[in-house]
Amino acid sequence: MEPKKSPKADIGRNSGLYFALGLALTMFVVWRALEWKKYDEVTNYDISLNVEDQLDEEVPMTEQIKTPPPPPPPAAPEVIEVVEDEEEVEETIIESTETSQEEEVIEIEEVEVEEVEEDISIPFAVIEDVPVFPGCEGASDKKACFQEQMQKHIRKHFRYPEIAQEMGVQGRVNVMFVIQRDGSIGGIRMRGPDKNLEAEALRIINLLPNMTPGRQRGRPVKVPFSIPITFRLQ
Repeated sequence: MEPKKSPKADIGRNSGLYFALGLALTMFVVWRALEWKKYDEVTNYDISLNVEDQLDEEVPMTEQIKTPPPPPPPAAPEVIEVVEDEEEVEETIIESTETSQEEEVIEIEEVEVEEVEEDISIPFAVIEDVPVFPGCEGASDKKACFQEQMQKHIRKHFRYPEIAQEMGVQGRVNVMFVIQRDGSIGGIRMRGPDKNLEAEALRIINLLPNMTPGRQRGRPVKVPFSIPITFRLQ
């Protein structure tokens, strides 16, 4: 025999729906509780100034210091006395520098001005009349004769320094000198690898004879000349 049960009498039929509604209601209540804010009561304060307290304070009195006015300027004298300048000023008399017919005129003799010769140096390569080495007076090419005689003079008086030979020193010494306006030799300068070689070159140049000076436009001038002297060991 089957038991008779009415479907309306089943209380667990809508339990899932009721659970969902209860859960939603609970979450709503919790949310409102978290969002609930409580504000303090606003108290109205009197922001007006306490005028009576300020009136009771004593304000110190300030006194303005008065500056005395400047003294008045001295009054001008009523009568102005005029003082005359009694001192006499001597007049300056300027005499005329013009000579009168009665004064004697001194004649000045003419002064001869000596012409000063300019100290000019003309290089050997461009001078008009080269210096003449003794023995080259009759040569057609005095420049070539000069250089040939210079080489003969060096070979004739050349001596190799013994100290330089022992030390094995050799090289070329450049010698520069000036043939003066009177034909003498001066202004000798040397540049070489050793002092002993330079001293020997100086000795050779000092033995040069006096020459006929070089001329430029007919006037004697200084003529610089340079020549190398080679020292070579055999």
